[in-house]
Amino acid sequence: VQLQASGGGLRQAGGSLGLSCAASGRTSSAYSMGWFRQAPGKEREFVASISWSGAVRYYADSVKGRFTISRDNAKSTVYLQMNSLKPDGTAVYYCAKAKSRLSVLAVAADMMGSWGQGTQVTVSS
Repeated sequence: VQLQASGGGLRQAGGSLGLSCAASGRTSSAYSMGWFRQAPGKEREFVASISWSGAVRYYADSVKGRFTISRDNAKSTVYLQMNSLKPDGTAVYYCAKAKSRLSVLAVAADMMGSWGQGTQVTVSS
């Protein structure tokens, strides 16, 4: 499976941005999907995750209440809506697919088996 992330860009603090991650190839909706981000000079960190059905979602404390993860299995696409953006949200954002269907909600990088190429989000103050 290939994951293609898109939607990154430049926003001012307080603005909004929506990211998309489209899966192609041998896709299956029966996997948890997630978003991670990596700022310059920092480790990659978890942002949000969603179960295969979309019924369960989990967020990092730093984005809770501001970001929303969703998915459309018919389109093999996962979304990340980011509101009230902050300058510390500047990073490359990656979407990822869980290694195993047994992971109802994959929330760590080592639980992921496929990664997108990343899309840059820059938030100016």
